[in-house]
Amino acid sequence: MATASSSRSRSAASKTDKKAPKIYTYVWKGVNRDGKKTEGELRGASVAEIKTQLKNQGILPKSVTKKSAGLFSSENKKIKPMDIAMVTRQIATMLSAGVPLVTSIELIARGHEKPRMRTLLGTILADVQSGIPLSDALRPHRIYFDDLYVDLVAAGEHSGSLDTVFDRIATYKEKAEALKSKIKKAMFYPAAVIVVAIAVTTLLLLFVVPQFEDIFKSFGAELPAFTQLIINISRALQATWYLFFGGIIIGIWSFVRAHRNSQKFRDKIDELVLKIPVIGDILHKGAMARFARTLATTFAAGVPLIDGLESAGGASGNAVYRKAIANVRTEVMAGMQMNVAMRTTKLFPDMLIQMVMIGEESGSLDNMLNKIANIYEMQVDDAVDGLSSLIEPMMMVVIGGLVGSLIIGMYLPIFQLGNVVG
Repeated sequence: MATASSSRSRSAASKTDKKAPKIYTYVWKGVNRDGKKTEGELRGASVAEIKTQLKNQGILPKSVTKKSAGLFSSENKKIKPMDIAMVTRQIATMLSAGVPLVTSIELIARGHEKPRMRTLLGTILADVQSGIPLSDALRPHRIYFDDLYVDLVAAGEHSGSLDTVFDRIATYKEKAEALKSKIKKAMFYPAAVIVVAIAVTTLLLLFVVPQFEDIFKSFGAELPAFTQLIINISRALQATWYLFFGGIIIGIWSFVRAHRNSQKFRDKIDELVLKIPVIGDILHKGAMARFARTLATTFAAGVPLIDGLESAGGASGNAVYRKAIANVRTEVMAGMQMNVAMRTTKLFPDMLIQMVMIGEESGSLDNMLNKIANIYEMQVDDAVDGLSSLIEPMMMVVIGGLVGSLIIGMYLPIFQLGNVVG
């Protein structure tokens, strides 16, 4: 019966989703009660709705036109995970203040700056007003509300503590997005060094070295080996530049496609990136922070530990940890304590295992997991700051070394010619 009810509610939500009107911005001109010309902007689903709004305000509309959405207009702004986190925090705050759920969603939808978010919240609001549980109203929109989010909301509905659950979800989302941002920052710097170094070297080989080569031809003397090597590389690049750039483009395209279509390829990449010096350590700590934060949130919301471990495995963000947590889940289902099961994976550090053991024995596992998450998030933050400080001089050394080598190679014949003349 529960499954059938859930299916009906999802079907109803899907139908409501299709009927949800799109909201646009309209520019209007009209005359007010005093007979003075006035103009402005209003948001609505149609011209007729805007005219009705104006008449209710005592304004006689003369013209109402839809405002065109520019490239950087808010009309084109996509819904980002941080937007979901902010909306979740707003709902949690309103529910804690005693504002009913329907009113909370309605107020947030009305005041949000992004039209897409207003449309999304309007769809959810219509579903809830029609009697569909909030968790079922969220379920059709998996691109924004994942299974963990929906399951936590469902747990809050069953326990009657939706305000507390939304507060925990908001905290979880905020921490997760902050951690994701730090890890992206850590990955960006090394990539930036490589890209800039390749770009500068390629430009010098294509446009600067040929100028020197023309000068060297007038010398009529044998060039130093290092200079000749650079010239040979430059000639090869000039002759096959389309193959060089084509190879890069094909390589990137092949990597993206393989990463998107092959689970084995993604798992292998996850395994390899953990072995990268410095970066791998940050990713290890990030995975453990996400694991601890997710499990703490689900456990505190009343989700069974087995289900929480399944969610934590998916949220870890790495195949190595996902498989290890799946093994932990299997052992826990068989009756083993979680800290013992974690030790058998030989992946989690002793400190984390000991804190989990203390949490299990004291009955405060969620609090201990939150502390673990805080510790590893702080370590990720410190590691990213350290990496940033390390990468900046490293970038100068790498680029300076490449450019300096090319300059030395180009000036060696000139120096030798000066010595001969002298």
